[in-house]
Amino acid sequence: MVTVISLGGSIVAPDGVDEAFLKDFTALVRDLLAQDEKRRFIFVVGGGSPARVWQKAYRNIVPGGADEQADWIGIMATRLNAQLVRAIMGEWCSQDVVTDPTQVGPLTGKVMVASGWKPGFSSDYDAVLLAERFQADAVINLSNIEQVYTDDPKKNPDAKPIDKITWDEFRAIVGDDWTPGKNVPFDPVASRHAAKIGLKVICAAGRDLPNLRKILAGEEFKGTTIIA
Repeated sequence: MVTVISLGGSIVAPDGVDEAFLKDFTALVRDLLAQDEKRRFIFVVGGGSPARVWQKAYRNIVPGGADEQADWIGIMATRLNAQLVRAIMGEWCSQDVVTDPTQVGPLTGKVMVASGWKPGFSSDYDAVLLAERFQADAVINLSNIEQVYTDDPKKNPDAKPIDKITWDEFRAIVGDDWTPGKNVPFDPVASRHAAKIGLKVICAAGRDLPNLRKILAGEEFKGTTIIA
């Protein structure tokens, strides 16, 4: 059983590394692996604050700079965060960080860690490709938001949380276009491919580890399920 988790950079490195979260998260993972010999995890790690800060610096120094260059800066941040997660997992992760989800071999350890791949989309898309490659039935998208809303709740006080939504409805909210650093619950490019292959995505708050345990146990949880 392979579980793919898109581990948002916003919870790994919101403003510097969140050491307390990473300690608790990896402790939960180790506990689950010890309980179930057949369980396997794939973590796809986002860029977080380092990506945003370095991309902003590039934009400030080079006004009108190329999106491709901004994307590469963000990708390098994902690789830094992914290398940290891999190192923390220690003996559970025997493979190097995956940087190209289309050129990945079998999962040899209990944990595989991946980063961003190339410009044009976020690490969410890599998570979808890896879920497809390893026949996972869902991607669990962990970030700094509990649920998807009908609108941006910071700007619209009437925005409502959504428990379940179809891909058509979700894509109407996030659009189809990707720009480096775009702040949406799930990348539009990743959403398009997930919809195409009928993949389920669960969006939930990454720091709520009791809730994550419920998701992994198939119990009732707080979050948004996106389905075909």
